[in-house]
Amino acid sequence: MKNLCCALFFLIFTSYSFAQKNDYSILKISDSLKDNANAVVRFDLTDISILSQRNMVIKTDRAVTVLNEKGARAVNAVESYNKRTSVKNIEAIIYDAFGNEIKKIKKKDFKDVSAADGATLASDGRYIYLEYTPISYPYTIVYSSEIETSNTAFIPRWLPLDNYFVSVEKSIINVKYPNTLGFRKKESQFSVFDIKKTDETDTKLSYSAKNILAHKPEDYSPAFSELYPKLTMSLEYFNLEGIDGNAKNWKEYGKWFSEKILTETIVLPEETKSKIKALVGNESDPLKKAKIIYHYVQEKSRYVSIQLGIGGFKPMLAADVDRLGYGDCKALSNYTRALLDVVGVPSYYTELYGDSDLRDIDEDFFTIEGNHVVLCIPDKENYVFLECTSQNDPFGYQANFTDNRKVIVIKPEGGEIIRTKIYEPKSNAQISKGNYSLDENGVFSGVINITSEGSQYGRKGQIERFQPHEKEKHYKDYWSNINNLKLGRIAFTNDKENIRFTEDVQLTASNYGVISGNKMIFTVDAFNQNSENVKRIRNRKNPFQIQRGYLDTDEIEINLPAGFSIEFLPQNYELKGKFGEYKTEIIKNDSNKLTYKRSMFLNKGKYSNKEYDEYRLFMEQVSRNDNAKIILTKN
Repeated sequence: MKNLCCALFFLIFTSYSFAQKNDYSILKISDSLKDNANAVVRFDLTDISILSQRNMVIKTDRAVTVLNEKGARAVNAVESYNKRTSVKNIEAIIYDAFGNEIKKIKKKDFKDVSAADGATLASDGRYIYLEYTPISYPYTIVYSSEIETSNTAFIPRWLPLDNYFVSVEKSIINVKYPNTLGFRKKESQFSVFDIKKTDETDTKLSYSAKNILAHKPEDYSPAFSELYPKLTMSLEYFNLEGIDGNAKNWKEYGKWFSEKILTETIVLPEETKSKIKALVGNESDPLKKAKIIYHYVQEKSRYVSIQLGIGGFKPMLAADVDRLGYGDCKALSNYTRALLDVVGVPSYYTELYGDSDLRDIDEDFFTIEGNHVVLCIPDKENYVFLECTSQNDPFGYQANFTDNRKVIVIKPEGGEIIRTKIYEPKSNAQISKGNYSLDENGVFSGVINITSEGSQYGRKGQIERFQPHEKEKHYKDYWSNINNLKLGRIAFTNDKENIRFTEDVQLTASNYGVISGNKMIFTVDAFNQNSENVKRIRNRKNPFQIQRGYLDTDEIEINLPAGFSIEFLPQNYELKGKFGEYKTEIIKNDSNKLTYKRSMFLNKGKYSNKEYDEYRLFMEQVSRNDNAKIILTKN
């Protein structure tokens, strides 16, 4: 009987050990979760315990099978900390493809580095992260951490799926909180992905998600956060780096921020006040005063990233920026606000998401958001926004980084959500006028004048600051359709008052006209061929978005070589649809002179996945016609 019991124990123990060892075997992952995946999240458990207004503990347990080199970023074995956030525990275990343990990694073996980088002058934050070089793929990392913080203003979002090319076997979040702190939540895209709420009372909340397949990114898609499930949480009574807050909406937040964070930050030395008043002189128009001061800030200061103070939220004192001549977006915006206050121009500190992609502050759910600060100046019924970090942007220019998005304007009486300037497609204009000539050997020589406005100004205005080799590369890329391109004189006019950038370029190229027997063939549109590559995406899933439209107009005079006659001219072409309008026209002036006219209008908008192929066809037709050829015959 004793031997039998021992045998049974050994069998049970061996079976249990074998099962444990093989929990992370690649063989246990279903084929559907491997499709399109660089990594598979085997499980992801987040436990958030909000113990009080000034104390929150976050525990993470995460197992990720990394299928290839690109999948390593899905591990997310990293934590940030500072004087108010501590890493109580962090460790990891590495397993091979079949679930055999390779290595244990303790806290002392993690990398611990400053959050300051080449773009950051100062930071009191640090990162602790896992650095692991695998011997082979696939492998699995089981990672756990425990963080304690007093910053209850920032409850981590739950993203069951947090990136493309990653699938998820199981993800769970548990949240506990006192019922006296005004806990709130917002669910996004839950029903689409079958997210289950497993528990909810007035002090706790739990969700789970299973078997989420990997998704591939699709061109022109809206932001990831708009497409995939997300749980956002916040407290009415919170703490931000030692400062207690009380806000259940954006209006209350703005009032609190104005009173507790921005108070006493715009005090300036008397000498500076006198200097600013003298600079503005007798000017009485508020916007003209603001222009003078904006240019003063551009000339006096430079941008550096600073992450000191309350979580990087409180700006440097205006007096310090005045003395040092530098600051981050918070500091420079607040400094400009202080200078404007000296001459009686009201302005407001404004938080937003700054990025080329459009992203709004969530108007319907208050939680501290944003990654950038600008300054807002009221102008009758409208607002003017100043990008105070730029030493080059024209006054009030916003295109391509802070345009057309909802932002939170911090006013003494409370916060207000408003939308920044919308650059309508037809105002994003590029107007090209020029000429080119071909000689009997097909050698091309031309002159082009290009004027850019609206969002196109922002993309072109930086060219004048390029080094010579950078300018050459830019134009050879821009005119990649012209082989053997050689650049001549290049001149720029940057009209910041009217926000208009002009390029004057001379260029030549051999063999633009291809000689074949007694014929010469060349492309009519030399200067502005559509280069947008709209990929074919079979079974597209996501809607798509054209974030910024534009209007290009071209008028080019073409001088044909002597001794040749026209054998073939492309027909005039017109295309109209929901996405825009395109039109070309060739006018024959005499036997050796043509005028080519082209206009291309692309409209902004959001469209369904079913309309993507229609858009692709529209752009293909534009590209095909832009490549239309003229055939000449030698007399």
